[in-house]
Amino acid sequence: VQLQASGGGVVQAMGSLRLSCAASIRSFSNRIMGWFRQAPGKEREFVACISRSGASTLYSDSVKGRFTISRDNAKNTVYLQLNTLKPEDTAVYYCAAHDAADLSDYVGNSDKNPHEYGYWGQGTLVTVSS
Repeated sequence: VQLQASGGGVVQAMGSLRLSCAASIRSFSNRIMGWFRQAPGKEREFVACISRSGASTLYSDSVKGRFTISRDNAKNTVYLQLNTLKPEDTAVYYCAAHDAADLSDYVGNSDKNPHEYGYWGQGTLVTVSS
């Protein structure tokens, strides 16, 4: 297993969770990492991404100000802190790694595209009850 997501669960609205994704891929510290989610009956959607050092991050409008992506390159792990959760945040959350190393240390709109990511974790379910 190259990407292992964990931390999902059932939480009440306005609650918090922290998702983790442990990676065992080469050059983790030089790869853009992202989180996506897929709700029942819906397409997979972008949530957040982070540059190799963590200096640059990008969020979807629906989670901006509530979710925070971070990474610890020493632990080969990326995190997603979910705060002020809403029932519409209910989904399977997937972590993903870019196909190749990126030395720009910047993330932009193209990094919202799931096709930019060549490695995917198995997903962790987040259920928010009202």
